Amino acid sequence: MGIVERKIRQKEEVRSSILKAAWQLVEKEGWQALSMRKIAEAIEYSAPVIYDHFQNKEAILLEFTKEGFRILNDRLDKAKSQFTDPPRQMEAMAYAYWHFAFENQEYYQLMYGLGMPSCEMVQEISELTTFTELIMSCLKDMIKISNNQQADPYLKFRTFWSMIHGLISINMMGKGNSINELNTMVLNDFLKGFIAGIKA
Repeated sequence: MGIVERKIRQKEEVRSSILKAAWQLVEKEGWQALSMRKIAEAIEYSAPVIYDHFQNKEAILLEFTKEGFRILNDRLDKAKSQFTDPPRQMEAMAYAYWHFAFENQEYYQLMYGLGMPSCEMVQEISELTTFTELIMSCLKDMIKISNNQQADPYLKFRTFWSMIHGLISINMMGKGNSINELNTMVLNDFLKGFIAGIKA
């Protein structure tokens, strides 16, 4: 291995250790407690070394946001691929999204820490674009085979996302910080009504 390759590998290893230390701090103390100083202490490097890899804490948070959406997109893609019927695909993706949120609460809370991402943010982060395209493609397929072909897929996308995110937020704010049986029933009811509304 040449000098250049060794330097690249060492840089990647340090970057990886920064992210690993940051994640461990988040799991232990929460997102609000994360700081560049604490990360530096955890990996026993000086703060300038951290800044060589990440401009600021927000850059680290963005990296985790992207990773969260990559994991979510993979779950959605797998759920969708289990069915060929668009309404069944939509339902499967809704449940995949629901379960992802509660199995990966640290990611989810960061991904939606300031509410639903704006259109500008979707355009800037490729992982968010992929997420939007996964849901939108299924919605467009549902509309094509429905009696409601004038339906606006973007409006349906926002309705779908708002409802599911709202239900998840209600559950996460609850005492147990986990899935509530009543809200699972609400999710089921919403999905039935949502899919039926597109089919109409």
